[in-house]
Amino acid sequence: MAFAHLIRHWHGCNGWSHRVLPGLAEALDVGRVHNSQLSMLRNGKLASPGPEVFLALGRINRWLAVEAPEGRLEPGRAEALLDGHHPELYEALQASALPVRGDGNEVLGPGELLEVFVGLRQAPSAFDLRVDAAEAADLSAALALLFTAGRPWRLCREQLLAAYPVEKRQRRERFAAVMAGQGDYSAAELEAELLDLRRTLAVLGAAGEEDLGADRFLELLRRRARQQLPWEGPVPVDLASAIRRELDGAA
Repeated sequence: MAFAHLIRHWHGCNGWSHRVLPGLAEALDVGRVHNSQLSMLRNGKLASPGPEVFLALGRINRWLAVEAPEGRLEPGRAEALLDGHHPELYEALQASALPVRGDGNEVLGPGELLEVFVGLRQAPSAFDLRVDAAEAADLSAALALLFTAGRPWRLCREQLLAAYPVEKRQRRERFAAVMAGQGDYSAAELEAELLDLRRTLAVLGAAGEEDLGADRFLELLRRRARQQLPWEGPVPVDLASAIRRELDGAA
């Protein structure tokens, strides 16, 4: 199931639909990946995919690392590389084009992805974060308490939305609803959001992405969820300072 989590998180952190990877495989002529194969991989139901699947996914992953070093494809570059292909690819890759990287920041190719699938290689920690459905609501509440530092949402709204790096309206609205206590992330949504939530902390200046790994961030949220109480004492005026105090208190 580690590979299924990797594929789901790869899609989730980029905000891709299930059509992006098959479309890219065709556009780049690196092999064929059918929508049905990808769906079964995401759900851990494809027991023995052919080598062409890993070859295509690995080549796409390496292409993303080379052509979109900043994590998204520039408009002019997208047109030059994907000329004549479905407009959805332009939009998706201009919004986010993050490759799968190992814990040492290496880009995973066909061989490494195959090794993850058969269990010879551990999935990168940032792509193997599993959230149980039963804990999703409590983790959402802990997340909101952390990001607002216990303050009313209306006092943090503009700053948090400015720091949240996702541009897609649906995800921004979902983030705002969770922060305001008007909704909860599902387990799958949380798994997919972790990368961008850590980026939000980095933009705020509360914690750098290198300082707070994805696995540590998730564990911090779990501990915070068990406490379920705001921190005592005066709240710092600066939001980033208040969040840092939350992080230090839950560490």
